[in-house]
Amino acid sequence: MKPIISASELASELTASRPLVLLDVRYQLGAPHGRPDYEAGHIPGAVFVDLEAELAGPPGAGGRHPLPDVEEFGAAMRRAGVSADSSVVAYDGGLGWASARAWWMLRWAGHEDVRVLDGGLAAWSGPLETEVPSPKEGDFVPAPGALPLLDAAGAAAQAREGLLLDARAAERYRGEVEPIDPVAGHIPGAVSAPTAENVDKEGAYLPVETLTERFTALGAAKSAPVGVYCGSGVSAAQQAVALALAGFTPALYAGSWSEWCADPARPVATGAERG
Repeated sequence: MKPIISASELASELTASRPLVLLDVRYQLGAPHGRPDYEAGHIPGAVFVDLEAELAGPPGAGGRHPLPDVEEFGAAMRRAGVSADSSVVAYDGGLGWASARAWWMLRWAGHEDVRVLDGGLAAWSGPLETEVPSPKEGDFVPAPGALPLLDAAGAAAQAREGLLLDARAAERYRGEVEPIDPVAGHIPGAVSAPTAENVDKEGAYLPVETLTERFTALGAAKSAPVGVYCGSGVSAAQQAVALALAGFTPALYAGSWSEWCADPARPVATGAERG
């Protein structure tokens, strides 16, 4: 299934007979919590999902946004109304990172019918509501493994033997700046591929042909998984959506740089080259 949906397509599907589960995943690192914005106005029927509490576990050795406990994630999705046969659409405030994290989590956990709203809430011109819905409990039960997941050793192997994309800004990849994590640089062998280059100035994903050309030029092949990581596994999910849209198989290193650099025994590369 195509991993994105346009605002016009969403408006049409909201009037269809098949139930649609909407997830509002407004989150931005360093910004105020997204719940007040959700309560001030959201797409009708949308349920707020807290990225840090429901789409990630407690920060620690596994990184700043490690995967949540699978059972707790399943319970959170059921509370949001997600069932095995639900059609799910996630949206955020516009960056596309948080909604992509929800997409990746659900796809990895075995739910096939899930998409992100292309361009986020900014692309939506329909009505907003302030009423907080109380959806019927869903029956979704996670079955992890539907998308490839990398750990630190797997990411290192992917960088050596295949293609591992670093989704952070290029200056963080090069090690020139590091505003969040204690060590600057990148995983040796990784290739710089900032997420900003997946979207246009409105935050909508670039055409499939353009994305295919981009990832092919970076060394991706449709015959093998393409690894991707970022700072903590959130913005890399946006890259995973872009890869899936272009027909590649994304393999996410969920711990990402925040996990990698926490172990001083792991090598660190700097500069513009793969290292």
